Amino acid sequence: MPEFCTAERDGRLLIVTMNRPDVMNSLHPPANHELAQVFDDFAADPDLWVAIITGAGDRAFSAGNDLKFQAGGGKMSVPDSGFAGLTSRHNLVKPVIAAVNGVAMGGGFEIALATDIIVASENAVFALPEPLVGLAALAGGLHRLPRQIPLKQAMGMILTGRRVSAKEGKELGFVNEVVPQGQALDAAKRWAGEILKCSPLSIRASKESVMGGLDIANLHDAIKAPFASVSTLLKSEDLIEGPKAFAEKRAPNWKGR
Repeated sequence: MPEFCTAERDGRLLIVTMNRPDVMNSLHPPANHELAQVFDDFAADPDLWVAIITGAGDRAFSAGNDLKFQAGGGKMSVPDSGFAGLTSRHNLVKPVIAAVNGVAMGGGFEIALATDIIVASENAVFALPEPLVGLAALAGGLHRLPRQIPLKQAMGMILTGRRVSAKEGKELGFVNEVVPQGQALDAAKRWAGEILKCSPLSIRASKESVMGGLDIANLHDAIKAPFASVSTLLKSEDLIEGPKAFAEKRAPNWKGR
């Protein structure tokens, strides 16, 4: 069993909790490697279709890299899939939701930016403060943030390390929904429930097409680009089940194949 995180199955949903509340869920190498294994298992499990990542307690989602561990001489290492096993996991076609229940600083913000949907409690705070301690947001923050909000707004955050509230995060566009304190996980489950009503193969084809298409400057080329998840969808039983269920006025029975 993991020591620094938990992974709870709820039907087709996996709820992953970073579990180091005494250090505001900051992550050191053992925690990063545990989370990488959890998301490896999630990616490979055909019975799991959506994941939520959150932090233990009500103070922090994640304060990022465990600087005290590093300052104490601990050797820093990150798995190939990146910080929390997510920030360099570029081939995950299943959706991941961040339930940000407090501070999301540095690597913690980078984890949230690596997900597909961010739900934040009113007490959530976001920042990339690495330059203030002689570092840089190299786990994707410097590249994801300017792709998710206007460039000047992203540079304003990146070059100052300033803190942004959940409300401002929604106004800037990187937060999908702000909810009262203590309700981030429930709201994330609601979003997951809406996703789970859809064909999982349609969701994966959609995510892969969006993310892969962002790498292609020409719109025509992006539309015509071959994506593996699209090919899987077009050959699936679910492609037949969806229209059939609609015609029969019933809920579809998605099989994910």
